[in-house]
Amino acid sequence: MNLPIEDVVDTLAATLARAGVCVLQAPPGAGKTTRVPLALLERGGFEGRLVMLEPRRLATRAAAERMAETLGEPVGETVGYRMRGEAKVGPATRIEVVTEGILTRMIQSDPELAGVGCVVFDEFHERSLNADLGLALVSEAREALRPDLKLLVMSATLDAGPVADMLGSEVVTSDGRAHPVETRWLDRPMHKDVRFESAVVDLVPRALAETEGGMLVFLPGEGEIRRVMSSLIVPDGCVLRPLFGALPFAEQRAAIRPENGVRKIVLATSIAETSLTIEGVRVVVDAGRARRARFDPGSGMSRLVTEKVSRAEATQRQGRAGRVAPGICYRMWTRAEEGALPAFPPAEIEAADLTGLALELAAWGTAPEDLSFLTPPPEGAFAEAQALLTQLGALNGGLTEHGRALARVPVHPRLAHMLVSSGPEAAELAALLGERDPLPRGVGVDLGLRMKPDPRANKGVVARIKQEAKRLKRFAGRTRRSLGEMAALAYPDRVGLIRPGKDARYVLSGGKGAVIEPGDTLAGQRLIVALDLDGDAREAWVRLACTLSEAELRGLYGDRIEWIELCEWSKRDRRVLARRQERFGALVLDDRVWKEAPGDAIAVAMLEGVRQLGLGALNWTKAARFLRARVHYMRDGMPNWTEEGLLDSLEDWLLPYLSGVKSAEDLKRVDLAEALRAALTWDQLQALDAGAPAKFTTPLGRDLALDYAEGTPALEVRLQEMFGVTRHPVTGPDRLPLKITLLSPAQRPVQVTTDLPGFWAGSYADVRKDMRARYPRHPWPEDPTVADPTLRAKPRGT
Repeated sequence: MNLPIEDVVDTLAATLARAGVCVLQAPPGAGKTTRVPLALLERGGFEGRLVMLEPRRLATRAAAERMAETLGEPVGETVGYRMRGEAKVGPATRIEVVTEGILTRMIQSDPELAGVGCVVFDEFHERSLNADLGLALVSEAREALRPDLKLLVMSATLDAGPVADMLGSEVVTSDGRAHPVETRWLDRPMHKDVRFESAVVDLVPRALAETEGGMLVFLPGEGEIRRVMSSLIVPDGCVLRPLFGALPFAEQRAAIRPENGVRKIVLATSIAETSLTIEGVRVVVDAGRARRARFDPGSGMSRLVTEKVSRAEATQRQGRAGRVAPGICYRMWTRAEEGALPAFPPAEIEAADLTGLALELAAWGTAPEDLSFLTPPPEGAFAEAQALLTQLGALNGGLTEHGRALARVPVHPRLAHMLVSSGPEAAELAALLGERDPLPRGVGVDLGLRMKPDPRANKGVVARIKQEAKRLKRFAGRTRRSLGEMAALAYPDRVGLIRPGKDARYVLSGGKGAVIEPGDTLAGQRLIVALDLDGDAREAWVRLACTLSEAELRGLYGDRIEWIELCEWSKRDRRVLARRQERFGALVLDDRVWKEAPGDAIAVAMLEGVRQLGLGALNWTKAARFLRARVHYMRDGMPNWTEEGLLDSLEDWLLPYLSGVKSAEDLKRVDLAEALRAALTWDQLQALDAGAPAKFTTPLGRDLALDYAEGTPALEVRLQEMFGVTRHPVTGPDRLPLKITLLSPAQRPVQVTTDLPGFWAGSYADVRKDMRARYPRHPWPEDPTVADPTLRAKPRGT
């Protein structure tokens, strides 16, 4: 069969021979995975082996077998493969198909990639974290050490422009020769109450009745596949085959190989989108969901989550129906909903746990900004990853010897740290934590239950755990540890201490809160290690945990447990609390009153209390308010005494006056006017007294405070005290008239004026008439301009 890719292999080989690097864009089914490596080998142009990366184990094995079959050889001769825990290669192997993590190990151990002449990245459009890292490392090795190394990036749906620009390469495009595929959407959106698997079980029989040929049903994961298989009733003459990564190889092969005399229905994950060829498929049912690796705050590692497919993924899946003949694709969403789908799936580096990436880059000896990443790792997530590696002892400025040991273990750095710091028994725990929970929901959170044989456990998961544990034992150390100790090694940030007075609520050493379901066997234990949480940012529910004794904690982390002396403002108590605490991270193992706390530490803590309480908690006497108003009035050359300005500068003006102040009640004793005045320089005080005088001297010689709060100098004074004043009082260098509030003998306002002579000549007569009736013992002369000022009343009887 002449594959579409044959039209461009000569151009591709010539471009690689001339430029050394190239990007190949070809649709699914063009034959790039199984034909391009053989064509490059046939045409020569490089010395040594060709290494091709595949994103999945099944595709790795299948690609090698298909190429070996083309050559009429068994796998392991000209074409071989290598993946975690399995390899079929030999001395004569020229094409080596590997999973992505294998390349990272190869280049870390031998940066020159001795014996390798060409590296091919297949299905790069999937943008896995390992592929992005591998391409960055190979690019640097090629530039610095191996300019002769050929580099080819192959993709089905990726916009090839950005990766070609990054590599400085040409793009070779194969259009392919797929048959037309009719697309059929739902008439109306799925009802929110309809279960996902039920909708699939309803759609598949309809598609079977309306079509002919093999059918490929895309589902997000193993769980959905098994639930659909258990509910789906298919007609006679049809056979159901599952296809997912964790399936035994014999069953994977059965899903891929053709079957005579029956109509095959394959229920597959996205593993079947690219790379694999499933014979006879003419119908695709796309359920519209995909599993992606996302950083899960609950487990502290990446977890597969279910999301809607992108339009690019939907196109890939649709193309599977047109490989051998015209086909039909059923989409389990409406045509209108399609516009809301993202164009491409996000790169894994944007959302996955970056701890492993940070460790690999430290081992490589470079920072992410110094490498060519198509999508640079997010700075915040990368910094968090480095902080965890520091906690694990892998980083201390640079990579430590312990970090080098962790980099050689093919599991998450948390689990690698636990493995190399413990005995062989840690291998089973590492394998368990890298898998999904083998026990059904509702059995409790106790990790110990998962470490024992249990008839309720999922047999397939248990088998994978045992197989992985066997592989990991060779990386284990020699120190025997308890289950709690091993868990605490992997999760130093997840040690939990029960909150005082709470029977199931915990504070974790990393600072977050956690809660165990009341009634669980672990609820109420003083110390736990929370290995899996539901991800709530403030107080998460514990999904998996084990107990830890204080002696075990001290044995592991005695060098990190320290006594801390602290003075802190307590919002609840409205006072400063001085304590001496023995802490492991955020955990307070012992707590005592700090009787000898220095006054300056208490005063600094009190400032935080003022910030929380606000300026209103201070003793704003009339003198303090008037001084602040004068400074506001002047503005130029004066400090910023707005609320924001005063709060920002508390250390400068208030701190020196907080000696002996420990509570909100004590703040009332602080002389605020004195504190504010002391914050002004001598020049500022002089300018203030000249431009905004603090007082006005009445005709009787009394000094009365001027109020500048409303932006105009204001004075309150008894009306009789202003008798004889024929010019309105002014103040400051600009001779601004005062706003005078004239008061009755009972200190109540009777008139507000900025023109005292005008008041005497005008409305005073009406005021006099009213005041004489109310206050007959006080003088109310007809002509106040010639009367003497007074505060006295007439003697009784006069």
